Amino acid sequence: MSSPEPGFDGDVGLLSPVSASPLVAILTGDRAVLAAILAVEAAWASVLEKAGLAPAGSAAVITAAADVSHYDAADITVRAQGGGNPVIPLLDDLRTQVRKLDTGNIGAVRAVHTSLTSQDVLDSALMLLARNAVAALLGDVHSTTTALASLAERHADTLCVGRSLTQHSLPVTFGLRAAQWFHGLAAAARKLESVQLPVQTGGAAGTLASGTVLVETSRGTGTSSGREAGRIPGSAVSALDLSDRLAAQLGLSPTPAPWHTNRFAVTSLGDALAGVTDALGKIAADILFLSRPEVAEVAEPRAAGRGVSSAMPQKQNPVLSVLVRSAALQAPNLAAQLHHAAASFNDERPDGAWHSEWQAFRELLRLSLGAAGLARELAEGLQVFPEAMRRNLDLSGPLLLSEAVASAVAPLLGEDGRKLLQSAVDRTLLAPAAEQKATYCRLLRETVAQDKLSDQRLEELLDPANYLGHSHQISRRILAAFPEFSAKATQGTEGRPL
Repeated sequence: MSSPEPGFDGDVGLLSPVSASPLVAILTGDRAVLAAILAVEAAWASVLEKAGLAPAGSAAVITAAADVSHYDAADITVRAQGGGNPVIPLLDDLRTQVRKLDTGNIGAVRAVHTSLTSQDVLDSALMLLARNAVAALLGDVHSTTTALASLAERHADTLCVGRSLTQHSLPVTFGLRAAQWFHGLAAAARKLESVQLPVQTGGAAGTLASGTVLVETSRGTGTSSGREAGRIPGSAVSALDLSDRLAAQLGLSPTPAPWHTNRFAVTSLGDALAGVTDALGKIAADILFLSRPEVAEVAEPRAAGRGVSSAMPQKQNPVLSVLVRSAALQAPNLAAQLHHAAASFNDERPDGAWHSEWQAFRELLRLSLGAAGLARELAEGLQVFPEAMRRNLDLSGPLLLSEAVASAVAPLLGEDGRKLLQSAVDRTLLAPAAEQKATYCRLLRETVAQDKLSDQRLEELLDPANYLGHSHQISRRILAAFPEFSAKATQGTEGRPL
């Protein structure tokens, strides 16, 4: 693949910093797409040769020719307009390369793309691209969930204020908050892990007609003996068998039938990727709020050059969370585009709906993969400030425990108990903030007799540590429900090679 000349005007992702990483480029860039297409063609040649349907030695020649460094992505991109997809011009270049490398004149070029169609190759190639990207994404997610599980355990007793509709609600623990972050991400990742990435080999109209002729001809039941291409007569495989073998060769899922116009494989992956970015977006949104200077309960990990402002030297912007959230805001529309395309697939090969999938599909992979890498760094280096959490918790004073007081005291006051206690709250809110604790305690003393509510019991009711419900048990149940996500994953994070 030739390098762009100086001044090259191609898209290098300048306006998508969330996915600007070498790993994302390696796994989802144009070069990766070409490599995936070539990998499908090479694997198919291997399947054909092993089945006696291609000349002996042709797979080795085609595999050598399928080295992506031989191909010019920019040139293929321009030529792709001629046939409407990049497979067609790439096949011309691949056949040229195969002829050049076929020094033994075995006719290897006749095994290139035999009985396939462009959609077979590109669908399978995008599934292959997704397999590698998802493997890397899940590696980052496992590290992120491990860090979140550690936060949940380390801060199981760290008190902070819960917020409802932007207002202080009840005391919670930061450990429970981290456990809930873990819960959303682990559940989304588990769904992503379950998504099947199937191979595609339907032929021109999804009937496997060409593949059937290929097999029948090799058996001597077709119009020729099958010997002229170095094929071995009498092959016992069917066109469906070849599809299954290609799936195994590529590490994709076998499929019961071609899915040219049944796009569940695409939309289910899109939904799962959007689900992961949703979970990451929730984490990022919380951290963005909690890291505001007036809140200051957490801070992102610092790194040289990160969070800088072009105008304000004092700023330390939470850019990891900003970028993760930007991905979460974009992903749903991309998933919706896949559904829109799926609902518009007409005939046995669609006229534009298929083409509209490609960029949305790849951009979802890019965004989710980029966001997962940033979230990993964010979770592993998150700074937590328990003192600030306690400070903010105390801002509401004893009124934060008014639910606890009402639950315990209202039954002691008869039918009007809750009204009397609400009156005490309303009157307390009229007092200056510094006097509210004393005011609330005094009003409670006036409302309920000492023999019904002792000073010690009142103090217990106004201690936020005593009104956490099942926070600890909830956290433990969450972590126990996803054990595979609460410890370091053993798999690599760069995906399998093409």
